[in-house]
Amino acid sequence: MYGWEFPPYISGGLGVACHDITKALSELGVEINFVLPNFAGSSTTNQHLNLINSSKIKVSHQELMQVADYFNESVNLFKIDSVLRPYITEEGYLEQLAFVEKHAVYDEITKSYNLNIAGNYGANLLEEVSRYAYVSGFIARDVEHDLIHTHDWMTVLAGIEARRHSAKPLVYHVHALETDRSGAHTNPEIYNIEKYGLEQADLIIAVSEFTKNNIVRYYGIPPEKIEVVHNAVSKSVSIKPSSKLVKRLEGQKIILFLGRVTHQKGPDYFLEAAAKVLKQEKNISFVIAGNGDMTMKLIERAAELKIGNKVHFTGFLNREEVEALFQASDAYVMSSVSEPFGLSSLEAVLFDVPVIMSKQSGVSEVLHNALKVDFWDVDELANQMVAVVKYPALHKQLMQSAAEELKSIQWENSARKINSIYARMIGN
Repeated sequence: MYGWEFPPYISGGLGVACHDITKALSELGVEINFVLPNFAGSSTTNQHLNLINSSKIKVSHQELMQVADYFNESVNLFKIDSVLRPYITEEGYLEQLAFVEKHAVYDEITKSYNLNIAGNYGANLLEEVSRYAYVSGFIARDVEHDLIHTHDWMTVLAGIEARRHSAKPLVYHVHALETDRSGAHTNPEIYNIEKYGLEQADLIIAVSEFTKNNIVRYYGIPPEKIEVVHNAVSKSVSIKPSSKLVKRLEGQKIILFLGRVTHQKGPDYFLEAAAKVLKQEKNISFVIAGNGDMTMKLIERAAELKIGNKVHFTGFLNREEVEALFQASDAYVMSSVSEPFGLSSLEAVLFDVPVIMSKQSGVSEVLHNALKVDFWDVDELANQMVAVVKYPALHKQLMQSAAEELKSIQWENSARKINSIYARMIGN
């Protein structure tokens, strides 16, 4: 299995999903080798799988160009100055690369070891993705396996390269698409990698019918090639958060937005609705938790709306802080423009927080006891926010009904579906 983040080294929901998927699969007897790019730690507390550190294999620039030729038949990997991927831009990648080159060592938190920088990292993000794919091919050659499972665009080329070495079946698990992240302004290089991966995969897993339909609509993939396996939640909360992490003002309600502060997640619609709510109800605070390229724009907009003192921007939060914030919130809003799934909505229910969600989301297919709204309808979103915090009976009904529904939305059920897909693909 190839992924680009895994706890404790995570920056978003995909890392959590990968952990929970692999844990549930391991409980069904599936043995998993999970390949991570740039994973520096040599040990882990996750005992249900083997973590393989692909960064310890050194690759020369000449070797990298050879594998580039292999992919260039369908995808242009190197003819680009800047490219966006989930959670990091090309600029962010170059900044990270410059830092590593300057220090030539990972810090103590990541179990530091010396790096041979020369020829080890790609000059840009796409070249690094290709380097990772090349390395992963050798891992597939040397590590015994029956099937290859890859997550999202950054690792699908690794899966294709791995299959070239082992000739094993390839599953492409789609958690998000470039058409979700960027809307009409898609990056053509990333889109082409996704399309190539979708065409090359032996089978595609989509996290929702919403995502499946987008794969068919925007990438021209036959629907019979796609299986839907919805995301889920763990049976229990992973951490008991400290109540000291979030201090509530007496009499104040908290309405939470949690996610990347980017166009896809719709934080601007959340903010506009908040301004409308505050015209009716004064004892409400709004929290925008996360970071992204829209943060400064939203801070300026909050000032223009004269609600800056009622809207709190937290930046990126660790897991304990996220859970403490859920615990303190009275409502959770997911205002996404295009949300392949929306795992945070299920996490909110774990903390007995009523959910208001965008109709343009995959999670709306499995969580029915939530209020739903078109992301662009800020008037209706504001009305729903007011209703949840103002009417205790509605708050209680949403909370209790969603909690009961959540009992059937478990990773063990999703893992059984994935395992049955594996069995079909390897002929068992």
